Amino acid sequence: MHQVKRRLARFVYGVLCLACTAGLAANVPVEGGSAEEKAAGLTWAFKPDPALPDVLIIGDSISSGYTLFVRANLKGVANVFRPVDQTGKKPANCGDTARGLKQLDSWLGERRWRVIHFNFGLHDLKYLDEKGKYVSPDHGKQVAPPAQYEKNLREFVARLKKTGAVLVWGSTTSVPSGSPGRVQGDEKIYNAVARKVMTENGVLVNDLHAAVAEPVPVLQRPNNVHFTDRGSKVLADAVTASIRLALPQPTKP
Repeated sequence: MHQVKRRLARFVYGVLCLACTAGLAANVPVEGGSAEEKAAGLTWAFKPDPALPDVLIIGDSISSGYTLFVRANLKGVANVFRPVDQTGKKPANCGDTARGLKQLDSWLGERRWRVIHFNFGLHDLKYLDEKGKYVSPDHGKQVAPPAQYEKNLREFVARLKKTGAVLVWGSTTSVPSGSPGRVQGDEKIYNAVARKVMTENGVLVNDLHAAVAEPVPVLQRPNNVHFTDRGSKVLADAVTASIRLALPQPTKP
């Protein structure tokens, strides 16, 4: 009976964990072409299997596009979570590193994570004006210049390491020419910074940038950082493979 109660409590907490990011999605504007535009028609809540390891995916709308594919790929292997809104019907956009530092504790909750796959970049390298609108570099400021991005990432990784989970960093995907508020190629600068931080901290790197290196029309939308369903599936396969490699590795107490 005690075991049944314990499993029931874990299931209830699992459902609550899905809604632990109340109000987050509203704080990051929905971008055209992103997975968030059609997220309401998808099923994000699910019933975790207490016998399986728990995996958390943290990221922006690019991760929203591949999370459900990853969950399907790992069915029967792991419970795949990501931050969602309070209704459990829409994914939360985890935004930039500063936002991540503020929200991380709520995303982690009390669950014992086996693997955490995470990414920040596209919202750090973007340019905004004083009203928060996407603008060209000469009309606004970068959310987190490389030096600040590195500082934030180091703090974020230090906090994640305390969970004992196996950590996997997903590199930032490409910025095509003509993307609003972003400069083509800036992601390479940010990926170099991130790789340095991850290498120094022993974090596994999943090179998502290489997985979709060319912004071909069948994978990535024109003049847009977001992906088609086919592109999201390619990313999902890369994320799935990295998680499968991470799952057997020992966690830290």
